[in-house]
Amino acid sequence: MTELIRHDADPDKVALILPGGGYTPARPLLHFARAVLLRREWTVVELWWDPPAGVRPSAMPPWPDAAEKIGWVAGEAEAALATVDAERVLLVGKSLGTLAAGVAAERGLPAFWLTPILGEPLIAEALGNASAPTHLVGGTGDAAWLPEIAHRHPYTEIADADHGLETDGDPVNSAAILGQVTATLDRFVATLPR
Repeated sequence: MTELIRHDADPDKVALILPGGGYTPARPLLHFARAVLLRREWTVVELWWDPPAGVRPSAMPPWPDAAEKIGWVAGEAEAALATVDAERVLLVGKSLGTLAAGVAAERGLPAFWLTPILGEPLIAEALGNASAPTHLVGGTGDAAWLPEIAHRHPYTEIADADHGLETDGDPVNSAAILGQVTATLDRFVATLPR
């Protein structure tokens, strides 16, 4: 069962952090996402995946059954949402976690998606159905980032960044990207309707 770790702030504002397959909430992008949200008085609920036996957590293609993987992520997100009783809810997802885009669209929840899996038609469709504020972040060096889909939505595109939103051989630039993404999330959260 997926573990939920809660960081309390305002109980009427709750953000779920949905990690990547190999990118836990302790990794830099999600660590600083939590810090931004807490600074803005959002309660944060982190999901720490525990996939069912035989399921590889990686979100990158090829998948034997994409619909099954999306269903699993959506089910985990729904289970976490069932523990939340708040007026305002936000989803922040990285890679595998972005497979919950359908949940955000169905529930009308704002979402901030890091390195979304845009090549999956069900995800592209869910993003197109989003009615609440949504922002995508990806890099041109990431095979999962498809500009022709990303550019239909509010987005931040980072030149040469890979699926971890880093650039090979340039840790200083990678740290600058982390700062840029963190600032983008901070602005996004600040503009959410009250």
